[in-house]
Amino acid sequence: MKTRGAILRQAPGKFEVVDLELDDPRQGEIRVKMVASGMCHSDDHMATGDLPVAVYPVCGGHEGAGIVESVGPNTAGYAPGDKVIFSFLPACGHCEWCSTGHQNLCDLGALVLVGSRWDDPNSFRMHLDDGSPVGQALGISTFSEYTTVAVDSAVKVPEDTPLEKACLLGCAAGTGWGSVVRTGEVAPGDTVVIMGVGGIGAMAVQAAATAGAENVIAVDPVAFKRESAQRLGATHAVASMKEATEIAQSLTNGQGAALAVVTVGVISGDHIAEAFASVRKQGTVVVTALGNVTNVGIPVPILELTLYEKKIKGSLFGSGNPRSDIPKMLRLYHAGKLQLDELITTEYALDDINRGYEDMHAGTNIRGVIRY
Repeated sequence: MKTRGAILRQAPGKFEVVDLELDDPRQGEIRVKMVASGMCHSDDHMATGDLPVAVYPVCGGHEGAGIVESVGPNTAGYAPGDKVIFSFLPACGHCEWCSTGHQNLCDLGALVLVGSRWDDPNSFRMHLDDGSPVGQALGISTFSEYTTVAVDSAVKVPEDTPLEKACLLGCAAGTGWGSVVRTGEVAPGDTVVIMGVGGIGAMAVQAAATAGAENVIAVDPVAFKRESAQRLGATHAVASMKEATEIAQSLTNGQGAALAVVTVGVISGDHIAEAFASVRKQGTVVVTALGNVTNVGIPVPILELTLYEKKIKGSLFGSGNPRSDIPKMLRLYHAGKLQLDELITTEYALDDINRGYEDMHAGTNIRGVIRY
C-alpha cells in the first residue's frame, strides 16, 4: 500500500515528507495506522549525524501509537482494530536479557539502527517509488501514516487508551520515569537534581516527586521549561548546575544530592562532570542523554570517585521492561498519578515536522507530537 513518511536522505540533513510503498505484514508482523508520534531528540540526533544509521534514506520516528490495520499470517495475539503503543526497543522475550527482566537490553536492540528486519539485513518493509529500500528507524518508523513492524516492538493496550497522549509511553515517559525510579533507585526523602527539562527530564521530575523525593531541583536555561518543571513537581528550578549544586548542598548539610539525572538534549563529558560534582558520598549520576557517538571521556576526579564511592550509571529506556512498564504507566495515568497531557506543548501535522524540530531547538516545547 501507499503511505506518506518523513525520511532523511543523508546526515546531516532535514526530514522530507514523501510517498512510500509499504509492504504487507509477514509472519510475526502487524501493519499499523498511526494516530500520533512524539518528536524525540534522538531523531534529531539522526538528522545531525550524531547517531548514524546503516541505511539511507531512513524513515524516522520511534515514539508512537496507532491502531492495527492488518496482521501477518500465523501471528497470534493481534487483530485489526487493536490499539498498540510501540516500544522503541524490541523485546524478543527469550534472550538472556529478556528472561532475566532486562527487556531494554534485549539482544534485538543491537539491530535497531540497521533499518531492515531483525533476521535479514536485506529485507525491508518500506521502499521509494523506484523500489529502492528505505530503512525504518528503530524498526518502527513512527513518522509515517502507516507502518509495518515486528510484534517484538508492539505492546497491545486497552480500547479506551488515548493514543494521542499515550504515545509518549513508548520513549520519553518510560525513559524519564525509569531513569529515576529504576536506574537511580530514588528513595523517599532524597534530594534529586534533574539536568535538562525536555520530555524525558519533565517525566524524571514527576518520577522523583511521586517517589517521595524531598527536594527535586530542575535545571534548564529556558525559563518556560523551569516553570513547567515546577508545575510537574519540582521544588526548585534554576538555570545552571552551579546553582543546583549550591541548593542541593544547602539542603543537605553540605553533602549534595543523592541522585543527579542527566537528560540534556546533546550530552558531553562536561555535563556528566557537573552532575558528578553535585552528588554526595555514595551519590549516583544517571546518564540518559545522547550525543555524538564518537565522543569519549568524562573529566571527573578519580580520587573522588574512589574515596566518595560515587557511581555513574547509564540508563537505556529507564532500565525498564516495556511489556510490563507501558501498561503500568498507563494505569498510573488513568489514576491521575502520571501527567502526560501536560508534557505535550504543541501538535503538528506530518508536513510540519521540520518546524516542530525548530521549535524543539528554540526551547518552546516540552514535547511536540505529530497527529495523523
